[in-house]
Amino acid sequence: MVPKLIRLSRSAPKDRPLAWDTYWAGIRGAGAGGEVLWDSGTDNEFLGYKDVLLRHLDPDLPVVDVGCGHGRFTRALAGVFPEVIGVDVSGQAIAHAGAQASTPAGTVRYAARDMTEPGAGTGLAGSTDANVFIRGVLHVLDQADQAALVENLRLLTGSRGTVFLAETNFQGTPVEYVSHLGATLRGIPAPLERAIRGLPMPGHFGPEERSRVLPPEKWELLEDGEVDIETHPMTGVGGKSRVPGYFAVLRPRQ
Repeated sequence: MVPKLIRLSRSAPKDRPLAWDTYWAGIRGAGAGGEVLWDSGTDNEFLGYKDVLLRHLDPDLPVVDVGCGHGRFTRALAGVFPEVIGVDVSGQAIAHAGAQASTPAGTVRYAARDMTEPGAGTGLAGSTDANVFIRGVLHVLDQADQAALVENLRLLTGSRGTVFLAETNFQGTPVEYVSHLGATLRGIPAPLERAIRGLPMPGHFGPEERSRVLPPEKWELLEDGEVDIETHPMTGVGGKSRVPGYFAVLRPRQ
């Protein structure tokens, strides 16, 4: 399987924004649920986060969904918080997200913005501090881009905002990872193959990475733990669509 993975991954654009824009341009339909590897098609994962979010995030502040993709979690957040801004490096992803009906319970808007660019957080939430929701972004960034993103998180949160993150934390090799998701010597499920062909190879993000990227002297850890990251069910085998993950809630130290 290794030679095939190498062959497929070589086709991914080296430019990160281009890779994501190309990927989303190839996704058919606004909903896109069945074609997107990390979309389970349900709100089950979000519902597992809901109590944590309500426990720590100031309900009077807007929430910025960083790396919103086609907006599934943005829309779920809008059912809980009064204002949600979905932001993604890909304008094509934002087009998919904007084609969905807004959740009536909240106000949703979207913006295409690379949150690793200096000052990218400025003005996203207007003149106020904001909460931040990140699901599945940090583990696909290199260390320099992780650090740049965190600087923008500090701008966004200000003195009152809180960051909630949930990331894939699979500890095996790339072959073990894609095998867990359903790849075999006979074939690779289409949503998985599409991601391998078009996107950067993911890493993992757990307590050690969080401590490095959001160091305790600068960020107060309010809560963390293990979580299941749900993906598109491609095999029909129980557990194959769930990936070991890590969540954390943090607030910048003033």
